[in-house]
Amino acid sequence: MVIKVYIASSSGSVTIKKQQQTVLGFLDALKIQYEEMDIAADEENRKWMRANVPESCRPESGIPLPPQIFSDDRYLGDYEAFFDARENNELYTFLGMTPPPGSKEAEALAQQTA
Repeated sequence: MVIKVYIASSSGSVTIKKQQQTVLGFLDALKIQYEEMDIAADEENRKWMRANVPESCRPESGIPLPPQIFSDDRYLGDYEAFFDARENNELYTFLGMTPPPGSKEAEALAQQTA
């Protein structure tokens, strides 16, 4: 399983830059390995990302913007979904990973199954 974060290295949007930094910084802090897939430097990455974001998850404009997060080829979500998972201590579940022992998420899962 490879977490892929689709980003735009040369975005003119301050919001997109901040969201990308937040996602990548948080993954780095948790030592979660990921691949950056730059849609600005690689046309194939841009086409693939846009084709693989489900219709139901696209913005009103119809064009999904970075950051977009995938596990291999499975769509996980955009910045908002990542942010919500982080705020709800469900990031590992969001990423399709087992939470490490002692984490808030692992403790919450243990309480749910008890």
